[in-house]
Amino acid sequence: MIKAALSVLLVLVALSSTFGKYIPKSGKRIPQTLSRGWGDQLIWAQTYEEALYWSRSRNKPLMVLFHLEDCPHSKALKKVFSEDDKIQKMLDEDFIVLNLVYETTDKHLSPDGQYVPRIIFVDPAMTVRADINGRYSNRMYAYEPSDLDLLKGNMEAAKKLLKSEL
Repeated sequence: MIKAALSVLLVLVALSSTFGKYIPKSGKRIPQTLSRGWGDQLIWAQTYEEALYWSRSRNKPLMVLFHLEDCPHSKALKKVFSEDDKIQKMLDEDFIVLNLVYETTDKHLSPDGQYVPRIIFVDPAMTVRADINGRYSNRMYAYEPSDLDLLKGNMEAAKKLLKSEL
C-alpha cells in the first residue's frame, strides 16, 4: 500500500513540474549543462564558432548572452529570463542561442566594453547588430530584469531585420 501511494505521489510530482513551463514543439528535452539555467529546454551552442555555423546554415539570428555565475545582476536576469515562456518559445523556434561565462576573442562582441549581463545579436551573415541594444547609453547591450519587454522587442527586431535584409 505504501509503495502504491509513493508511486502515485511520484507521478503527481512529475506531472506538476511539467505544467506551466514552455515545452518545445519537438517535445521535452533533457536539460543540458550548456544552458546554465537560462533555459534548460533550449538547444544551446557550445562555442561561438559553432553558433555562427548554425546561424548561417539554419538562417536564424544568433543571440549571445554573456554572464557570470556569481554576478547578482546575471542571477536576477537569469531568473526572469528562464521563467518567461514567450522568450523561451521565441528562442527555441527562431534563434540560435549561446551563453558564455567568458569573453571571446571576437572584439565585435564587446563594442562598448566587457560587462555582464550583456546580450548581443548576430545575423546569419555574421554581422554583429550594433543597432539592436538596450536602454543604457553607457552599457548599450545590458538588460535588467525590468527590461524583459525591451528584450522581447529587440528579439522581434532581430527576426524582422533578418527577413527584410534577405
